[in-house]
Amino acid sequence: MANRHLARSVVLQVLFERDQSTPLMSNEVAETRLLDYAKEFGTRESDMTFMKDLLKTAIAKQKEIDQVIVAAAPEWPLEKIAAIDRNVLRLGLTELLFADRTQVPPKVAINEAIELAKNFGGASSSKFVNGVLGAVYIELGEPGKEDGGKRKEVIGQKQMPVEHLAGAVVYAKHEGDFYLAFVHDIFGHWTISKGKIEQGEDLRQGATREIKEEMGLDIEIQEELGVNEYIANDQNIKGGKKRKRVTYFLAESPFSELKLGPSGGLDDAQWFPLAQVGGLNFYDDTLKIIIPAINLLAKKR
Repeated sequence: MANRHLARSVVLQVLFERDQSTPLMSNEVAETRLLDYAKEFGTRESDMTFMKDLLKTAIAKQKEIDQVIVAAAPEWPLEKIAAIDRNVLRLGLTELLFADRTQVPPKVAINEAIELAKNFGGASSSKFVNGVLGAVYIELGEPGKEDGGKRKEVIGQKQMPVEHLAGAVVYAKHEGDFYLAFVHDIFGHWTISKGKIEQGEDLRQGATREIKEEMGLDIEIQEELGVNEYIANDQNIKGGKKRKRVTYFLAESPFSELKLGPSGGLDDAQWFPLAQVGGLNFYDDTLKIIIPAINLLAKKR
């Protein structure tokens, strides 16, 4: 067994044991168990830092990770997922969401979790883990997909059904400065409020309604900023995939209290002065929309 895979197996053993413990195993006991299993299974001393960091992060971020699992597999209540599968997902998502991608590329994190599911889970565990992590990977914008070569068009992409969405970079003037309103998702990113266009709506109407529902703001759309398009899974349609096409606008709003709506996958909404926006954690494709919005606002000053 490759060294790092063995190291992940040891961390998985501790997570599984902790998951089954009553009362819940403390962090100190979990680290002691990690050291015991590392010695028992003969892991390399040079992998101890990797294992300790992975275990600590998985435990510290478990609440957020469990929310991601629930969002990615809504038909499977967390407590109904097999214990080993649940903890393989926690381990895989720890690396997929929180690891240094230069050290653990997203596809490595997913493949390692699938192998753990094959080794320790049931007959369908690897397929289940692959499905959940794959869905999260797509929601993250498929980071690293273009590494090592030109991105290839998905076969049949042009023939896929298209789902139209709309959103807006919302700004307000307050005390002589511009503020932008963003929502925060359970994957740890600040992003632009958006949603599906409903029957009978045009793009501007849909964006206006979505901003009202997600952030409680009444906006006035000013101009289009751009379009993002990506592939998403949808088991309810033939082929299992569809194209999501999101049109973004720049919109003005009064500087009022944000009221986060019940949209799934979001846990916060805040105003940020322009000077702070550069320090936020955004998706790459979101930045491509936000930067033109900031440039337009700079011209309005």
